[in-house]
Amino acid sequence: MTTLATGADTLTRDALAVLQPGFDGTTAPDWVRRRLGEGLASVALFGRNVVSEEQVTALTAELRAERDDLLVAIDEESGDVTRLDVRTGSSFPGNHALGAVDDPALTRGVARELGRRLAACGVNLDWAPSADVNANPDNPVIGVRSFGADPGLAARHTAAWVEGLQSTGVAACTKHFPGHGDTNVDSHLAVPRIDVDAETLYARELPPFRAAIAAGTRAVMSAHIVVPALDPDRPGTLSRRILTDLLRGELGYRGLVVTDGMEMRAVSATYGLEHGVVLAIAAGADAICVGGGLCDEGTVLSLRDALVAAVRSGELPEERLADAAARVRELARWTAGARGGAEAAVPDPGIGLTAARRALTVTRSGAGAPVTEAVHVARFSPAPNIAVGEETPWGPAAELGRLLPGSTAGTFGGPDAGAQALAAAAGRRIVAVVRDEHRHPWMGAALDTLLAARPDTVVVEMGVPQAPPRGALHIATHGAARVCGVAAAEAVVAG
Repeated sequence: MTTLATGADTLTRDALAVLQPGFDGTTAPDWVRRRLGEGLASVALFGRNVVSEEQVTALTAELRAERDDLLVAIDEESGDVTRLDVRTGSSFPGNHALGAVDDPALTRGVARELGRRLAACGVNLDWAPSADVNANPDNPVIGVRSFGADPGLAARHTAAWVEGLQSTGVAACTKHFPGHGDTNVDSHLAVPRIDVDAETLYARELPPFRAAIAAGTRAVMSAHIVVPALDPDRPGTLSRRILTDLLRGELGYRGLVVTDGMEMRAVSATYGLEHGVVLAIAAGADAICVGGGLCDEGTVLSLRDALVAAVRSGELPEERLADAAARVRELARWTAGARGGAEAAVPDPGIGLTAARRALTVTRSGAGAPVTEAVHVARFSPAPNIAVGEETPWGPAAELGRLLPGSTAGTFGGPDAGAQALAAAAGRRIVAVVRDEHRHPWMGAALDTLLAARPDTVVVEMGVPQAPPRGALHIATHGAARVCGVAAAEAVVAG
């Protein structure tokens, strides 16, 4: 790597300003402090940076001691994708549960309470909400992160979520433009394609983004997806046709454009990280998200140097980089001026559980008596997608253990999962917990085994409830947040 000047020259400061890197640890690293003094204007927090809200508050205070107008971003969708509650499970249901209730005032209130908590921790940019329309029920990466499959429903809840969050002075970043819902590939691993005509895209994918823009979303995140009807050659993050011509020109968006994680293989494996970053800024992105995987000082410097070199070689116009950096600083000024919104918000710590209870869909078959004694909770767990991660606990087992003392629990997978769960139950009634049964044949086979042996089995679906309800009692939570597990456990006991 060629080391370029790290002084106060405008070009270098602008190159640092457009980066939103993650870092390791629960305190502010020395290298981040140094780079903040040289122009770095944003950092990103992930689950690895979070132990408690008090610790996050101390961390952001450390960072702001170096730069008061710092943007501190977090990937906090609530529901299945949580960073603030990464060790316990989210206190708020995710988008799919809110869409199932379909009460925009509730969605607005949930987002307001989340924003109040984020602001209290010193976080002022949230990479949420997901405005993707879940048009493909087999989507491996969106699913319950979407408000639903109906564009109108997704639009009204996206707008409500943006309004609620931003009322606290925390900027919303609506994602994943131009829409990640109709994909069957995870962009963390490869490049997804949406092969539909432009008319379908405009009617189905774009309404939630139009609603977010009308609601004043301060940021929009691009998707690493190829949409041939818009640009047959480059994914959205690297496409001038999508970011500049469509988002800014046609939709009239004027705020910050943030990339999805640039280390994701949809970009990094095809274009390389440094070249991909240059292409993204040239296409119309303003801020570079990097660091969902560990990000260190060397990565930040190599990206800074790649941007400076691209300007000096003529590959990247200097005014495009300056414009991107100016938008980052403009958002920082907005968050500073809007800090009073969080102080004015009335705390509503119970709203998440209230929403989770309202989101339940309960189907009774009459094949079993109410649950009154200890049960065995059999959790059939698919491999988590990278956005969700493996750290966050999920399911109703903990709450069922409290409500039905003596209950046991186990996690099962693979072709013999049903038989294993039956053996582990040792005669106890079974509460079978699944997540997207329709996407996992082995999971459906496990339920077949359980229900053949124990028709009184209770089934709790914590993913997208696409498979037909079955079991003596079937409870669809529309998400796997902690509060969804609590609400499900209550419904099991209530029968």
